[in-house]
Amino acid sequence: MRNEKLIHALGNCINHCNYCSDACLDEDNLKKMVPCIRLDKVCAEACAALVQILAIKDSNSGDLVAYCEKVCRECAEECEKHESQHCKDCAKACRECEKACREFAA
Repeated sequence: MRNEKLIHALGNCINHCNYCSDACLDEDNLKKMVPCIRLDKVCAEACAALVQILAIKDSNSGDLVAYCEKVCRECAEECEKHESQHCKDCAKACRECEKACREFAA
């Protein structure tokens, strides 16, 4: 199945982004974490939308795949600015999803 790898990467990214956004709420400097929380939420939602589209085998998902790749890259870049393990783990999941999107679109 062509999209199996992407669906797996999307699910992993969703899980990490949701966990990261929640864990960021416990950080001491919450104001500093606001961009991370917002990007985590947007990334998780974009990935969830793409999973649903791929599950119904819609052949016109190219724009959403490209958007997901972009938002995963942005989320990873933000998470990479922070020292918390949940941010590091989220950045890794986002980078993997970004790569899976790029490979799927190729």
